[in-house]
Amino acid sequence: MTEPVSIGEPWMWATFIGFVLVMLALDLFVLGGRKAHKVSVREAALWSLTWFSLALVFNAGLWWYLNGTVGAEIAERKALEFFTGYLIEKSLSVDNVFVFLLIFTAFNVAPEYQRRVLIYGVLGAIVLRAVMILAGAWVVREFHWVLYFFGAFLVITGLRMLVMAEKEPDLEKNPVLKFARRHLRITQEHHGEKFSVMKDGVRWFTPLFLVLILIEVSDLVFAVDSIPAIFAITTDPFIVFTSNIFAILGLRALYFLMADVADRFHLLKYGLAMVLTFIGAKMLIAPWYHVPVQASLAIVAVLIGASVAASLIATRKPST
Repeated sequence: MTEPVSIGEPWMWATFIGFVLVMLALDLFVLGGRKAHKVSVREAALWSLTWFSLALVFNAGLWWYLNGTVGAEIAERKALEFFTGYLIEKSLSVDNVFVFLLIFTAFNVAPEYQRRVLIYGVLGAIVLRAVMILAGAWVVREFHWVLYFFGAFLVITGLRMLVMAEKEPDLEKNPVLKFARRHLRITQEHHGEKFSVMKDGVRWFTPLFLVLILIEVSDLVFAVDSIPAIFAITTDPFIVFTSNIFAILGLRALYFLMADVADRFHLLKYGLAMVLTFIGAKMLIAPWYHVPVQASLAIVAVLIGASVAASLIATRKPST
């Protein structure tokens, strides 16, 4: 049976988008998303496990449906592409966590107010990723050579990350932050989890609004790296979109899970840099050699696992 350009049928897109909207609504209005509170490690772990389990259930359901409609061969390949893409996006999202932690620390945002910022950050990221993925899928379909441009870009980005891994960005030099402070009225103090307040009939924005802007901009920057990376695994828009969104949905829980122990994983940045470099190289050598998806999955898992293990060993407290 001929493999379709995309296995995503209209009802599948509608069902998945509906599922995402329902989960976000539950988070916002039912499960405490509107109440300011510090997210505990236990709560973050439960949410992380929930999102990971839902991704696995979705993948199993996708395999089951495709197995009965287009055959076992395509079903197994698409399920593997989804899982590999999800693992790559999940791994690369760890870099977001380090930047989020830097932003919250720089602006002295209390832990109980961080959740609301990240909720809106996830909402913005989903819309942004959807636009970029659909645009990227069209570009790849019409101009296949752009994959080699993506590959070169990822290799350069990965090497740059290796060199700059230990250097933290200077937020005060951020052009977006400079522009916002120059054109918006910003209060000196925080006002709880409010993004804006009224003073003498004039709208003022709080520092938390600046934090939200930086969170959204940082996700845009990371999306430029991560979206081309998944096109190295598959060019199917439905697989690219669903694996990417599942990774984004679990990003907030991942942040709160790692926030207090992020310093113990400082070598993870090197692993992420090597993942980007490998994926870029994989795209560049595609005309001569196609790296199987199984091999890509194994290599990414080894790189991430090794960097995590090295981080834990390097930061291990000496026994007394």
